Amino acid sequence: MAAQFADVDEYIRTFPEDVQIILEKVRQTIRNAVPMAEETISYQMPTISLSGRSLVYFAAWKHHIGLYPPIPVGDEGFEREVAPYRAAKGNMKFPLREPIPYDLITRLVARLVAQRLSTGD
Repeated sequence: MAAQFADVDEYIRTFPEDVQIILEKVRQTIRNAVPMAEETISYQMPTISLSGRSLVYFAAWKHHIGLYPPIPVGDEGFEREVAPYRAAKGNMKFPLREPIPYDLITRLVARLVAQRLSTGD
């Protein structure tokens, strides 16, 4: 049976120190982009919610950090930027052996927030 986490802090503490540092920075990057967001655990992953609805999930795996939003489309330049990190179903995969593009995460989350606010989705 999968581990059950009480909160995001507990989730992060289950990883090696070097991965904890990355997870905490991803968390802060997202929170800085969405200061009014709430945190919870959903699907056993840290989840950032906006107005009571999940906005973005993040998780650590053996070789990467996953970010699970459906990426907003429509901006070809932005789509080219995220292309190297695209994974299945529009999710993002950031290899742990490479620098994490925190600025890209900020812009991605800002787009998700703008999309949510403009469409109510």
